Amino acid sequence: QVQLVESGGDLVQAGGSLRLSCAASGSIFRIDAMGWYRQAPGKQRELVARITRGDSTYYADSVKGRFTISRENAKNTVYLQMNNLKPEDTAVYYCVLVQGGTFWGQGTQVTVSS
Repeated sequence: QVQLVESGGDLVQAGGSLRLSCAASGSIFRIDAMGWYRQAPGKQRELVARITRGDSTYYADSVKGRFTISRENAKNTVYLQMNNLKPEDTAVYYCVLVQGGTFWGQGTQVTVSS
């Protein structure tokens, strides 16, 4: 079993920054990828950013140039640095880990006020 614990969500003004963290624990063997999804009220969950074992990254078009995903392998931790936040970034952000199957965190709320 894999556990994911997210932190860093907060209320911030537009233009501000936040850094989300996600620490994985449990039966960690060989992580294929880690990433972040988000879900805004009334909308489908969407992939925001992903980083693979080979350090290949993906970003949704809506966050390119503003968000940066990184990881710290020794701590099995992934980060999402979010800059120039916009009200439309408001959502619950979920950490995911892919290792055979897909594991999800509980989510952390990010609220951006205008």
